[in-house]
Amino acid sequence: MNKAVRTRAGIAMAGTALLVGGLTACGGDKADAGTGKADGGKAAAEKAAAEKAHSPVEAVKASYLKTVAAKFAKAELSTVGSDGKTSGQSGTKGWYPSSHDVVLKSDKPDTRSIMIGDMVYTHLGEPLEGKSWMSMNLAKDGKPGVRLNDDPAEYLAMLLGQEKLTHVGAEKTAEGIDAEHYKGSFANADLLKADESTKVMEEANRQYLHESVKHITTFEVDLWIGKDGYPVRADVVSSDGKGTTKTTAKFSDFGKVTPIQAPPADQVVAFDDVMKETDRKLKEADKTLRDAGMGGLDLDS
Repeated sequence: MNKAVRTRAGIAMAGTALLVGGLTACGGDKADAGTGKADGGKAAAEKAAAEKAHSPVEAVKASYLKTVAAKFAKAELSTVGSDGKTSGQSGTKGWYPSSHDVVLKSDKPDTRSIMIGDMVYTHLGEPLEGKSWMSMNLAKDGKPGVRLNDDPAEYLAMLLGQEKLTHVGAEKTAEGIDAEHYKGSFANADLLKADESTKVMEEANRQYLHESVKHITTFEVDLWIGKDGYPVRADVVSSDGKGTTKTTAKFSDFGKVTPIQAPPADQVVAFDDVMKETDRKLKEADKTLRDAGMGGLDLDS
């Protein structure tokens, strides 16, 4: 069926609205009492502990594990695409499985989108067949629909074991949150790197992430991790060789938001079912026109 017919059917637009120890001294205090060595040893241990705490690899690993356990957080994203257009998301992000319940913002009217794994539900501006939501399965031929989710666990996962990530220092974010600032620039080979740090990821999640970043040629990030160990902001500039995308992502309320749920089943119409019914009706109309000697619809062009 041609694009013009699908546009006239008025439903493809709704379906395509979618897509992160210190040293110990056994008996050291007693052995070095009165010599000053004990104090020196303690200071060295504290310094080592502080350096480890601010080691980008260690900090990202600790933040990743904490974030994974939280499962959900509030998110506010603003993205400038390679075309110069700005879009945004506001709502809840979830991970493992990737999920969201957000309001999508662009130059078109705002749209609410719910995603759980491969199922995406788009709220319709006007009911269709008495239903207010349309669902689309992003999996194809039984394989998951690989994509990035722009959630905090994902950003941290991309930085696990990345020795090129540097610790800028302690500072406030633009929102006034006390945080540790980390910065790095990576090529595709860096993003596909796997070392001991990445083993904190479940293997299936790591393989999925590798598939998701294959198209990225460069990835630059400024990451801020708050005092509570959660990532609070990420400024990302990425390129896929065709264009550059700039994203500012802000996160909060880790583990405090309501888990994401799908819309009521009786309010959901499946995109594939609608398309099949539309095709059936168009073919029926085409047959009627041909039988009446009026030619027919050009369904194959």
